[in-house]
Amino acid sequence: MTVIVRDLRPDVRADAEGFSRTRRLALPYMLSTPESVVHTLIRAHPDAHFGQLVAEEDGEIIGTAQVSVAHESPEPGQGSANIYVRPDRTRRGAGSLLLRTAEERLAGLGVRKLFAWVLDEPDNLAFAERHGFRASRSAYFLRLDLAGGTLPPRVDPPAGVELRTAADFADDPRPMFELDAETVSDEPSDIEAEFTDYEAWLEQTWKHPLLNRELTTVAVVDGRPAAFSVAYTDGSRYGTAMTGTARAFRGRGLAKLAKNDSLHRARAAGYTEAFTGNDTGNDTGNEPMIAINKWFGYEICAKEVRYVRELG
Repeated sequence: MTVIVRDLRPDVRADAEGFSRTRRLALPYMLSTPESVVHTLIRAHPDAHFGQLVAEEDGEIIGTAQVSVAHESPEPGQGSANIYVRPDRTRRGAGSLLLRTAEERLAGLGVRKLFAWVLDEPDNLAFAERHGFRASRSAYFLRLDLAGGTLPPRVDPPAGVELRTAADFADDPRPMFELDAETVSDEPSDIEAEFTDYEAWLEQTWKHPLLNRELTTVAVVDGRPAAFSVAYTDGSRYGTAMTGTARAFRGRGLAKLAKNDSLHRARAAGYTEAFTGNDTGNDTGNEPMIAINKWFGYEICAKEVRYVRELG
């Protein structure tokens, strides 16, 4: 049986379905649908040179890779390749072939430092280290039982604070963009990011098929979004894509307030489990978010390690 690697064809439904299915089998804690797969590919910024590769064995997709240049980083020459193989189709050479194809493509685009997230499991870590990667930081996937667990009670927002939803900003999403840009720039990461392109954000983020604007809660102060908890849903599962607070409003519990409201909305809408993630690196400034998720009762369900290697 021969394994080949090729680009995903966004106009072929079976490709998107196979890509999404593989991602969900390898990472059941991350939301993915065929629609989100295609959206991410066709809406990507041209400077990202974003690509989705599939490893195919006898016509069946058994592995995937998402490859991109970190065009939003002020430091040039950085890129990423996140590779996942179906747990029941490992040891067929798919991962190595995906990685080699991704490295060749990114090296041709001037990438000299390559980052990759790797599940913290012995075979996966050994694969990364065998290919010359070194560990840099880690992150946890977290799960919360919305059906059987107990959420903290809802509380009234403090004076001057109003809880709204992202749907309330449908006519003018720019305030949401400004809040997202500020919180993303402070998010712990090996690669700094700067959101400056509003039109690109509209296409990639605001129009994302997983974004649930009705379940995304926004804490508004004096008419300005001050904190938010962004909800993704795939029809049956709920995930928090981002929770953050603008710098001027931090330390007031607004992120916790927004996330609690969003979780209550999700449970009322029939969602039974919630997923999120936390960077766990030391001295990252992420301690408040880690504390919030512990307060809600999230439990660790998996760990990923960020690996890096120099190309060329």
